[in-house]
Amino acid sequence: QLQLVESGGGLVQAGGSLRLACAASSGTFSSYTVGWFRRTPGQEREFVAAITWRGVVTDHSESVKGRFSISRDDANNTVYLQMSSLKPEDTAVYFCAASARVHAPPPRFTELYTYWGQGTQVTVSS
Repeated sequence: QLQLVESGGGLVQAGGSLRLACAASSGTFSSYTVGWFRRTPGQEREFVAAITWRGVVTDHSESVKGRFSISRDDANNTVYLQMSSLKPEDTAVYFCAASARVHAPPPRFTELYTYWGQGTQVTVSS
């Protein structure tokens, strides 16, 4: 059983940066693909980025490509989402999730992720 905990959310002005962290509080997810998703009120969870085990392959949605970067530190059981040049439309609750699918490309569909964190709020003011 994997338990994931997100941190690093908060309030930031447009153009600013935040780094989100996803830590496994129990178990280890070095052998899992890990993804970040976000959800705004009334919307489904949207794929943001994902990274395969060992960080061999990453994938970023078109809306964040060039601004966000996913990485992992398996020694510390943590996956990061570095967010730069933030826009008000990036405001959402951000979730990390783990998938047992380890081959590339990492999945973008929520149904393929088994374990989920509780989410962290990111608010970007204009």
